[in-house]
Amino acid sequence: MYEYFYQKFLYRYLTRRLAADDVLFINYGYEEDPPMGVPLSPSDEPNRFFIQLYHRTATQVEINDKQVLEVGCGHGGGASYLMRSLHPASYTGLDLNSAGIAFCRVRHNLAGLEFVQGDAENLPFPDQSFDAVINIESSHLYTQFPRFLAEVTRVLRPEGHFLYADFRYTYAIAAWEAQLADAPMRMLSQRVINSEVVRAMEKNAQWWVALIDNVAPAFARSFAVVRGHRLVWGTYQDLQSRGLEYRMYCFAKA
Repeated sequence: MYEYFYQKFLYRYLTRRLAADDVLFINYGYEEDPPMGVPLSPSDEPNRFFIQLYHRTATQVEINDKQVLEVGCGHGGGASYLMRSLHPASYTGLDLNSAGIAFCRVRHNLAGLEFVQGDAENLPFPDQSFDAVINIESSHLYTQFPRFLAEVTRVLRPEGHFLYADFRYTYAIAAWEAQLADAPMRMLSQRVINSEVVRAMEKNAQWWVALIDNVAPAFARSFAVVRGHRLVWGTYQDLQSRGLEYRMYCFAKA
């Protein structure tokens, strides 16, 4: 029920609130120790920790000159960065949020980059269309995760790669692992990245405070701000205590 509400209503509301401020990312971020130091342009630097999550996930394999699909592209910041820095032959960003896709089409005007409105569990692409599929901090909202995995496999070419980063609460990890094991893909790598995500959230704390303050509706600002701060702080605490586990994966189509 929460997933349906988020995808159908809350996500569109967030786009309306955030597009005016040119917010291009909404993920928890990633930073290593020592710092990654990924070279960024001055315009990308404010989004460093969000970008680094994309960079580390996507560079698990070589995507230069490949056809790439991102499912759950949000406001397109990751798509734009990866297109400009890793130079795939083409990059397609897909999202269920029509308002977000409209924003992406105006905001990110790059050759070879396109945005499509569509459902992660019913991808609007032919079989074997892509060399790589990227999915970052999105799948926990899907109502039929195994259906999504089947669709990823369908649109990947033989030996294509699924580059994936997301989280689950501890009570859901066994089911998550079973669903991933049942997918017709072989796991090449897996690692827990809680500490890297926590580090990014700490370095980005003021950004999160400003974001929550900005998106809270005026008629319920005090309640929404307090709840928003508790939600983000709660996620931070769960990552530290391992009540929530954030993982990064690389799969190849079997």
